[in-house]
Amino acid sequence: MVEVVWRKIALKQLNKAYNYIKKESLQSAKKVREEIFDKAENLKHNPEIYPLDKYRKNNDGTIRAFEVYSYRIAYQITKSEIRILRVRHTKREPLEH
Repeated sequence: MVEVVWRKIALKQLNKAYNYIKKESLQSAKKVREEIFDKAENLKHNPEIYPLDKYRKNNDGTIRAFEVYSYRIAYQITKSEIRILRVRHTKREPLEH
């Protein structure tokens, strides 16, 4: 079973989202963060469960994405690990990332 590894930028983006949601509701912020972490960890069992990232240019077939509430999480599958690449709000332009 491969390991799930978070890039620093992805963790920073997740923390930024958490802090933004927390301004309105700590409970909601915790719920969103927990579900993102849970889905990311479950990738170990079936990394190809989600579709290819349609916003990724020149995707070689290793980059996929899933959504939790209004956040899109992109990840890359390698032989040794699953890398969480980024977390962005779905209303943000994908070309900014």
